[in-house]
Amino acid sequence: MTDIPFDAIGFDLDGTLLDTFRDLGAAVNHALVLGGLDAVPLETSKDLIGGGAKIMLARAVEAQGGLPDDEFKRLYKAMLAYYEGHNAVHTAPYPGVREVLAELAAQDVKMAVVTNKFEAFARSVLTQLDLIDTFETVIGGDSMGKGPDGQYLAKPHPAPVIAARAATGGGRFVFIGDSTYDVRSAKAAGVPVIAAAYGYCDKPPHDLGADAVIDSFDALIPALKGLTPAI
Repeated sequence: MTDIPFDAIGFDLDGTLLDTFRDLGAAVNHALVLGGLDAVPLETSKDLIGGGAKIMLARAVEAQGGLPDDEFKRLYKAMLAYYEGHNAVHTAPYPGVREVLAELAAQDVKMAVVTNKFEAFARSVLTQLDLIDTFETVIGGDSMGKGPDGQYLAKPHPAPVIAARAATGGGRFVFIGDSTYDVRSAKAAGVPVIAAAYGYCDKPPHDLGADAVIDSFDALIPALKGLTPAI
């Protein structure tokens, strides 16, 4: 019997479970150089993460003056192809992730991943890191299909979080992420949300609007115990 007041937990991936910026940054730089643009320092790639690979590349390109649509599409495809073959070179779980996930699993808490990374890439990385079996489902930025506007139903849309809650039993659910995309998605889905201050936050962590903030993954379980599930 668990004293955690939730039946299931949804996790963002980049900047929450995994430190991925080096591999993402390398993919962005591969595309930038291919397009005759300047590579960006890998550390600055943390500032580009959040909305998925396309937005990440678009921010980097726009910072250098932009490109015509057809050229951007060519570089975007090149970026994805590069990342497909190099997505777990430097990527690793944050300290405490494996231990805390094991403790949650031992307490029968169901877990899901909800990321704006394409589902195939997310599953590939989690498989290579031997974490895939921890999760009931992995929902990527393309998993929910597209809305009437032709855009993928990805975070900050609530659909991915709602789907993760359903896949983990539909009970008391909480979400953990590091960006405004995560907080907005969880809030719109009507579930509590915890901000990962150690991640790639696009605002100061305490300004994200989360119900709690943790400075390390080890602090997750105590934070969960301090929250009240949504009814």
